Amino acid sequence: MKRGTILLLNNIAIRFNKKDFEYDIYSLVKAFYPHAQVTMFYEGEEEPEGAYGMLLLVAYGSQEICLAVEKDGTEIFRQQVAVDYEKDRPETKNVLKRLVYGALCQVTGKTLPWGDLTGIRPTKIPMKLLEEGWKNTQIAQYMRETYGVSNEKTALAITIANREKALLQDLDYENGYSLYVGIPFCPSICLYCSFGSHPLERWTKRVDEYLDALCKELTFIREEMGERKLTTVYIGGGTPTTLEPEQLRRLLSHIQTTFDFTWVKEYTVEAGRPDSITREKLQVMKEFPVTRISVNPQTMNQKTLDVIGRKHTVEDTVNIFHMARELGFDNINMDLIIGLPGEGKEEVAHTLQEVENLHPDSLTIHSLALKRATRLNLFKDKYEEMSFENSQEIMEMTQQCARNMGMGPYYLYRQKNIAGNFENVGYAEVDKAGIYNILIMEEKQTILAAGAGASTKFVFEHGTRIERVENVKDVNNYILRIDEMLERKRVGIEKYLNG
Repeated sequence: MKRGTILLLNNIAIRFNKKDFEYDIYSLVKAFYPHAQVTMFYEGEEEPEGAYGMLLLVAYGSQEICLAVEKDGTEIFRQQVAVDYEKDRPETKNVLKRLVYGALCQVTGKTLPWGDLTGIRPTKIPMKLLEEGWKNTQIAQYMRETYGVSNEKTALAITIANREKALLQDLDYENGYSLYVGIPFCPSICLYCSFGSHPLERWTKRVDEYLDALCKELTFIREEMGERKLTTVYIGGGTPTTLEPEQLRRLLSHIQTTFDFTWVKEYTVEAGRPDSITREKLQVMKEFPVTRISVNPQTMNQKTLDVIGRKHTVEDTVNIFHMARELGFDNINMDLIIGLPGEGKEEVAHTLQEVENLHPDSLTIHSLALKRATRLNLFKDKYEEMSFENSQEIMEMTQQCARNMGMGPYYLYRQKNIAGNFENVGYAEVDKAGIYNILIMEEKQTILAAGAGASTKFVFEHGTRIERVENVKDVNNYILRIDEMLERKRVGIEKYLNG
């Protein structure tokens, strides 16, 4: 292919004859062409300025959908399919996605591991079918035929759905709730991070004010939720262990005295970055019924740590992990990211061997997602010489590493612009699966979230309807507007409890 053609294929346009299903089509095109600039416009509007190498034309009729694809001005694909557009929109969307997916497979000569699935929770499909009494073989056939999911990913999704179902069957999750507590501060902002994190050095003097507002919100949640049983607690971020030991003790003590822990099945503190963890902070956590922590290296290659802005060494990770074990933590998770700049099979293999030597109790494998707000994306020209490699072979290496440590997959989710169109998978030993992770991914239980940027999720009608209540992301606004955040929650909780 000539260089000019390659450059043009970095610009793709989609024209619709009316507004509908735009995001689904856009997501599929980006899955096949992750680095392309994709522009959408509508019939009758002025076409996008500049040259583009491929144009998709989507035309909706009352009983049919027509898709045409033009490449360098020449039509290379055209197909029309019958649909009951007005009466069965879910099936119309499935038919449309199959049509677009088939066209892009034909144009590119490749398939995607997850077929035409564009949602972030693929396991919800087999979970729902299992609850309806379907057999594994029936579900597998349905996923392959309906969505074009590969055999490997179909097996992974069904395996996880079965494990999730078994783990949840003894939980009265519909009559309980979980609690998320957000600490939005970090020692520094990593290159790939898109969360609403705040560098601690700029906010050190405001942390106590933040905790004042946070504790006020936590007290409010407990009072409003009344006698509802608390199932899990998850303290995340940011990096919760950026708090000083006394600040951490203050927060954990407030949670302990405010909430009834009689029915709590899991209490997680995502300690996270090794450069934020000290023996004293770990000892503070041991004063409370914390059952699960994370020590997250992301990679065990020092060169990569330096590139992505992690202010710690590989040795720090090893030392903190051993320290946590010495202090009696028997459920430690480690997070890794696959597809980091400059890392290929050799680097990933080294990381996996180092992690295997430590033998955590659970392992979460994230495929790098190049989101818009990350420094990695905002300043991508600076890193254009670096490779961002992920493949099915590398994902299988991570799976084998988990197997070697006696772990099986227990939850899965996907993100936009994920490297290689793969997934994030949590692996755990038999009795060490993260219950909170399952509850939030399968949207089985209401989760009350406190803190800046925290998103409360109310689950109605056995998970068929979800409503969210968002807190402002900016720490200063959160502190100043805490009463407004409480009022938002009050309205949401009242609706939920009366629903």
